[in-house]
Amino acid sequence: MASIDLRRAGLAPLYLAGFTTAFGAHGVASVLGSESEDIGLSLLGLGAVLALYDVAEVLLKPIFGALSDRIGTKPVIVGGLLGFVAASLIALISPTPLVLGLARLGQGAAASAFSPASSAAVARLAGKERLGRYFGRYGAWKSLGYVLGPLIGVALTYTLGIASLYIALGALAAAAALWVLLAMPSLPVVPRPRYTLADLVRQTTERSFLVPTLLLATSTAVLGVAVGFLPLLATRLDQHPLTGAAAVAVLALVSTVAQPLVGRLRDTDRITTRAGAVAGLAIAAAATAALALAPSAVALFTAAVAFGAMVGTVTPLAFAHLAAATPDERMGRTMGNAELGRELGDAGGPLLVGAVATAWTLPAALLVLAGITAGSGAIGWAALRTPKAADRSDVA
Repeated sequence: MASIDLRRAGLAPLYLAGFTTAFGAHGVASVLGSESEDIGLSLLGLGAVLALYDVAEVLLKPIFGALSDRIGTKPVIVGGLLGFVAASLIALISPTPLVLGLARLGQGAAASAFSPASSAAVARLAGKERLGRYFGRYGAWKSLGYVLGPLIGVALTYTLGIASLYIALGALAAAAALWVLLAMPSLPVVPRPRYTLADLVRQTTERSFLVPTLLLATSTAVLGVAVGFLPLLATRLDQHPLTGAAAVAVLALVSTVAQPLVGRLRDTDRITTRAGAVAGLAIAAAATAALALAPSAVALFTAAVAFGAMVGTVTPLAFAHLAAATPDERMGRTMGNAELGRELGDAGGPLLVGAVATAWTLPAALLVLAGITAGSGAIGWAALRTPKAADRSDVA
């Protein structure tokens, strides 16, 4: 029992690591957006600098996830957090577009290391019986970083200057690294069988991996659209400039509250991945369609609540499902590949809606997104199997 308590005590610094990557991604993005003219960033330059974080994650998360299987999760987490400190300090050289771009790229690369390794560590430390609960808490802290990051980042920048944001991020990452080093137990590297290329292809095309990853990608696609387009819709509805930001904050807060609750329900057999994730996507699809067909301030906040409930439901269920179906010796690779799927959804959703809206109209683009979301939910309903049978085996 003492060993189990010690292992679970090591989860707390991982929550801080999750908060750090979310704070860094959204806090810096908000500040660069608000300060772009002062630091000499054009709109194209701003888009390029912001994208560097995601580009690094797409390219590197699977690599660092696999590395954590080979050398252990703890050194990858600590190394990634220290890399985040170093990248944050780069920005202190001078607030020029080039330097800030290098800092953004470095932060993304560092997050690519400690983010999937942290997810893998959460899976192994939690134990099979409490995957939902602890993935729910981990996801809640990340959601808290998404909502507080822009608020704290802008507040620091406007009161103390842009350098203070990067100092705060560096200090936060350093504290997380020290806490992980001291409190998280070292998880032994599990011997791995020799995998052939055919084995790797088979493992990444199994339903137990593909379906939960599809659900995660869809949920983050809707989330990415919500973060970018809810403020735009609020402006088109002639609402107060803060209305869109408030709707995004509501989304994040609902997600933060929902994730631990849903995870606990999953662990006590009161909700399954199939029922919960599909219901979350169905609610989001309906809210998206309503927003397209009858836009209003009420529809805006109703959609924000629906999107938050979707993220708060799909995220802990899908990650717990993946962890339950994955052997410990390849947990890092699975989490890295799953997070790659999320990043592609996060980038693909806004791109799709933007492209359709440009060629047609924004309501039509939202209806397309609603259809894709509903279709993904239908695939999940058909492909995921019953309660714990799907959550505890590789046959999903």
